[in-house]
Amino acid sequence: QVQLVESGGGLVQPGGSLRLSCAASGMRFSLATLGWYRQAPGKQREQVAGITISGSTTYADSVKGRFTISRDNAKNTVYLQMNSLKPEDTAVYYCKARSVITGDSWGQGTQVTVSS
Repeated sequence: QVQLVESGGGLVQPGGSLRLSCAASGMRFSLATLGWYRQAPGKQREQVAGITISGSTTYADSVKGRFTISRDNAKNTVYLQMNSLKPEDTAVYYCKARSVITGDSWGQGTQVTVSS
C-alpha cells in the first residue's frame, strides 16, 4: 500500500530555516500531484504548497517567498524548504499525494515549532 513518511521537523528560532522531506513508497510517484499541508492547534488543516506532475507550484499567500516545494522523482521524495520562519508557522506538517491510480494518501505528520 501507499506509504508517505515525513521527516525534518523540529524546534527552530524565528527567522530560521528547516527542510521537510516526504518519502513515498507503494505508488507511481512521478504520476502524483503532491502537496504540503499544516494544522495548528485549534485550526483547520490548510494547504501551504503544491506541485504538479509537470513541476508547476502553488503557495498559500502566507508562505509565498519563504517556502519552496520541490520533488525528486528519482528518490520518490517531495521537499518543503522553509525559510524566514515565524511563530505562526508552528504546526504539524503533512504531505499528501494524489494519484488517479491510488487516490489520496497522507503521511503521519511532522511537528514544526518556531519559538525563541
